[in-house]
Amino acid sequence: GKDRFVVRQEIVQELQAAGHLVKVEDYTNNVGFSERTDAVIEPKLSTQWFVKMKELTKPAYEHVMNDDIRLVPPKFKNMYRHWMENVRDWCISRQLWWGHQIPAWYLPDGSFVVAHNEEEALQLAREKDDSLTADDLQRDPDVLDTWFSSGLWPISVFDGFKDPDGPDINYYYPTNDLVTAPEILFFWVARMIMFGYEYRGEKPFRNVYLTGIVRDKQGRKMSKSLGNSPDPLELIARYGADGVRTGMLFSSPAGNDLLFDEKLCEQGRNFNNKIWNAFRLVKGWQGGGQAHEQDEVAIAWFRARFNEALTQIEDHFAKFRISDALMTTYKLVWDDFCSRYLEMVKPAFGQPLATATLEQTVAFFEDVLKLIHPFMPFISEEIWQGLRPRTDDDYLIVAPWPATGAVDKELLKQGEMAFEVISQLRNLRSSKGLATKEKLTLLIKTTNPAPYERFGGLIRKMANLETIDFVQAKPQEAAGFVMRSDEFYVPLPQTVDVAQEREKLEKELAYTRGFLQSVQKKLSNEKFVNNAPKQVVANERQKLADAQARLKALQEQLNSL
Repeated sequence: GKDRFVVRQEIVQELQAAGHLVKVEDYTNNVGFSERTDAVIEPKLSTQWFVKMKELTKPAYEHVMNDDIRLVPPKFKNMYRHWMENVRDWCISRQLWWGHQIPAWYLPDGSFVVAHNEEEALQLAREKDDSLTADDLQRDPDVLDTWFSSGLWPISVFDGFKDPDGPDINYYYPTNDLVTAPEILFFWVARMIMFGYEYRGEKPFRNVYLTGIVRDKQGRKMSKSLGNSPDPLELIARYGADGVRTGMLFSSPAGNDLLFDEKLCEQGRNFNNKIWNAFRLVKGWQGGGQAHEQDEVAIAWFRARFNEALTQIEDHFAKFRISDALMTTYKLVWDDFCSRYLEMVKPAFGQPLATATLEQTVAFFEDVLKLIHPFMPFISEEIWQGLRPRTDDDYLIVAPWPATGAVDKELLKQGEMAFEVISQLRNLRSSKGLATKEKLTLLIKTTNPAPYERFGGLIRKMANLETIDFVQAKPQEAAGFVMRSDEFYVPLPQTVDVAQEREKLEKELAYTRGFLQSVQKKLSNEKFVNNAPKQVVANERQKLADAQARLKALQEQLNSL
């Protein structure tokens, strides 16, 4: 009944008295303390259960190294390889009150048997001594390591041990993707892979997506002491659940840490508002109006743009580039659907829209909501239910994913040219102080009128033009701008300020010369031309040709002044 520290001193005295003590010296040791009682924890040698790892790890190592199981991002393969190549036998017994109990039973003579259950243990024990009863056996009180139990999860969750050929395990095993943190890559992921091949002869999953941790915008870990850990509920109250969710996903590169900035949540909220306002706009339109040729062009253009974006989004998803998929979706919705397409088809105030155009617009909106839904589930489902009458089981969350279609590259290219013209015309109005309601005339000098003819109706509508005409020479008293080798002029009622026009053209010339020099420098680099992808080199050569044509057109305009 003596205190252990008193006994320790008495043992030293007895050893010294017996002549068995060689020397006494002080040394530094890590002393553990109980978190509840603060008592000193004494190290104690004890018998533990181990698993031999050499053979168990072989298939788990090989199938990750050959990408049969893919780690995303792949940089974690080096960490995985280091662990698996230096693995030691695994101590799987723990002295806890909870967990899976070690399936071992001790006999009175100290030997043991390992069995599935008590009945099998007694049968094995009687092979050693047939006089034994169940009361003679004592089960080991230790439990399995938590990671051993967790490693069984992909199989046990579908009852795959008790029913190895059951419908659930056969349908769901192996699963597609596992999302987890890199710090438990060896503790959990590797063990699941080991047990998958050991007990099922098959991988438990195809891909492992490894996330980073959330840090503040300065790269520091979130902590209460730094005061840089925001309350999620307060953020949701301020920006909405979808706004916070989207804000987090804006900066979530696979495997890298997420730098949290509250401004991203604000951007997510603004995105919510943009979509909601688009919904209110479309819901306010009525069908039954007259069909316009420009509506057909708008529909064809957005269909091509949607298919192009969908192809990119699916590629990002396949490569687990979640942030990139979101940004592609964001630009498609904000720029192409809201700012362009809806403006293309929007009827005049108080006027109805063609029924076919309205129906197609709603269908486009539904497809857009399907792309938004993984990132913003709440507002997308709300709009889905309000966009048109639904049945009780018609929910966005179970709606089929859009199918990719053909992408008309030429149409998209012509569309970009048309939007650039519209942007330049709006800038010209602003610089000249022309009222938005004042209709203008656009004169175009070009060798390729097809894009402007195809999108002519939309350019007239969105830039508020009276007419679009093609000319062979620069008109008098007109302001203008240059796109590639095409020249655009807008006759103005007042006299053109020659000095102002000259200054503007000289600035554009200086910029174009600088751009041309940068492209020429890049193309003069043989290493770049020989090693860069062919499409990249072709793009640079196209930039060179466009810059040279623009330079020539600007110089001709300047000379005409």
